[in-house]
Amino acid sequence: MAARHQSQRLDSRVSWGASKVPAVKPYFWVVKLLTTAMGEAVSDWVVLDINKYLGVVLGFVVFVVAIVWQFRTPRYMTWPYWTAVSMVAVFGTMAADVMHVVLGLPYMVSAVFYAVCLTVTFVTWYWSERTLNIHSIVTPRREVFYWLAVIFTFAMGTALGDLFATTFHLGYLASAFVFTALIFVTFIAWRLGANPVLTFWVAYILTRPIGASFADFFGMPKDISGMGFGHGAVSVVTLILVVASIVYLSRTGIDQPEEASPASPDAQAGYSQPQYAQPSYPQPQYGQPRYYDDPRRG
Repeated sequence: MAARHQSQRLDSRVSWGASKVPAVKPYFWVVKLLTTAMGEAVSDWVVLDINKYLGVVLGFVVFVVAIVWQFRTPRYMTWPYWTAVSMVAVFGTMAADVMHVVLGLPYMVSAVFYAVCLTVTFVTWYWSERTLNIHSIVTPRREVFYWLAVIFTFAMGTALGDLFATTFHLGYLASAFVFTALIFVTFIAWRLGANPVLTFWVAYILTRPIGASFADFFGMPKDISGMGFGHGAVSVVTLILVVASIVYLSRTGIDQPEEASPASPDAQAGYSQPQYAQPSYPQPQYGQPRYYDDPRRG
């Protein structure tokens, strides 16, 4: 689910700019999982242990600031992008929990609701741009679609994790293992040739309940299938890991996308023109005497 994304042909009508998303390599998924765990832990800590109303308002404000920062950058930059992802993780958890805790809706309803929102986003995005490839995020409109999809994947993933852990009575650790198995199935399908854009988004959705379920397992009390370390402690640990990961990416630059020439849609999509060996013909030389086996010429 990395390099083969670039093999999807993109729309030649697009006015190309710099990519606004990182390269999709193993570290991408590691940091994504860390942000999901951090978002779950921080949201639960602020909402459940401090003040749910203050937490939601504060989470929304910081989320907006992070998204604006990301949109104002002219190209992909490590800190704005991953700060935005981190705040989507926090606020996406809050958005999913509000429907259950405040409105009293079952997790099944919230999961279906956010699944519908995500489907509408994908359909509208594809109808407008003819691609869902994240390597095509080179225009403001595509970036809007991308972040809407990211927000809804986080919210839906949160609801799915809680649905499996509580409504289906699997517990947090078992739920984490179920979603981990599903993401391995997705990876195998990608390796066997399944559509890379589809498998990317399936995996992106599944990372949310994996990270959230592990965070809940460590933070929730023992009487509800947790380890009882507390949301505060898990928040601090995961936040340190996320910040350390972002620092590492920003210093090494390994997350930078591979830029292609905007003049060629095929180049943007990862296509290159086939290179054929050109026949080589000797050029005739005029006016120069040629000598054969002349002992005077060494």
